[in-house]
Amino acid sequence: MNKSTSYSCCSKLICLGCFNAYQRQEVEGRRIKICPFCRKPIPFTDEEIEKRRMKRVEANDPNAISGEGRIRFFVKEDYRSAFEYFTKASDLGDANAHIMLAQMYRDGKGVENDRGKKIHHLEEAAVRGHPNARYNLGCDEWENGNTERAVKHFIIAATQGHDGSIKSLMVAFKVKAGFVSKEDLAALSVPTRPQ
Repeated sequence: MNKSTSYSCCSKLICLGCFNAYQRQEVEGRRIKICPFCRKPIPFTDEEIEKRRMKRVEANDPNAISGEGRIRFFVKEDYRSAFEYFTKASDLGDANAHIMLAQMYRDGKGVENDRGKKIHHLEEAAVRGHPNARYNLGCDEWENGNTERAVKHFIIAATQGHDGSIKSLMVAFKVKAGFVSKEDLAALSVPTRPQ
């Protein structure tokens, strides 16, 4: 589940809780409709949103470039140009772009299936702190029988708040004796018995 959104004017990420609180203040009339980061008025038309987004892309904003890649991938289904945008954003250090490149290499959309490149991009995203990438690396290690490495990935992702990793650690605790201890779960505030 995505826990953040971005503003088209400046491409800044904001958590959904803060975004909802900000919108509630606007509805209640306590705040005018401006971006909390750059203080520009929030655009209302698709044309204005597109114009601002492309301005950020032209400024080499990695988040905006990755966002444009997501539009090309999910909305327009133009996988070749999505690949180009994700590659540029990943070169600028965007973890989400690395995740999307890993997905493209996994599914063979716009590129040939390539497990090695998929793993490379997952590792790059994980190093940049992306919990989904860390979780996916754990799943890959689990499927390949590398339980100890899988558990390490799951623990890191769980400490970043990834719910799937917590569930995977519970499974590992129940079926793979010795790899996950009660202390590991306690450190994550995970109950060892179903409530």
